[in-house]
Order: sequence, then C-alpha cells, then structure tokens
Amino acid sequence: MHGRELRGLLHPFLLLLILERPGHGYDLIDRLRDIGMPDVEPGHVYRVLRGLEGDRSLISVWETAGAGPARRCYQLTAKGRDDLRAWTVRLAQLDQVIGACLRRSAGALHAARPGGADRFAAARR
Repeated sequence: MHGRELRGLLHPFLLLLILERPGHGYDLIDRLRDIGMPDVEPGHVYRVLRGLEGDRSLISVWETAGAGPARRCYQLTAKGRDDLRAWTVRLAQLDQVIGACLRRSAGALHAARPGGADRFAAARR
C-alpha cells in the first residue's frame, strides 16, 4: 500500500501508539513504520499531531532530559481515548465492508475464467 492510501489512518494509529506509549514525533514516525506505514511523511505526521493537540485529544510536554535538543512528548487525554474508541467502531465497520468486497472480488475473479469474456461476446451476437 502507498502512503496516500493509508494517510486517513494516521489519526487512529497515532492515538493508539500514544495510548500504548507516549512519544515524540520521530519516535512515533518510527513506530508507524514498524506497523506497516513505511512511506509516512514526517511533515504530515506533525500536522496531524498538531491537529490532535488542537482538538484536545493530545497534550504535549517538552522533554529536556538527556542529550540533544528539547522535544515534544505527546500524551493522550481522556478525549483522545474517547476518540480512539470511536475510531475503533468505525474501523470495525470498515473492516466488514472491506471483507465483503474482498470475498466478492475473489468469487468474481474465480468465476471469470479465461474465455469468459468471449462467451459474453458470443451471447450478444
């Protein structure tokens, strides 16, 4: 899958990853790649994080401990937890629709054997 196709899933994936373990931007990007989003664009991730923070689904605190520059560490809020629950319901519904499409596609492709188009062309004559 391409990053563009998965872009709409950034919101629930980020909420889930932050629920599992709060993290900073590049940590979250690495974790997104680990779960199957290899083409994720850092700029897009940061825009989504800012949007989630603006919606009060996340809060960020500056981490200054350790070597290197300070960085924002994102944490889930109660609203973010509720948002993730809502996403889970929507994704389960989407999973059912996609599953039905895959089953029908597999059946239709299996039925469409070589020469199938020729039979239909002959029937139209």
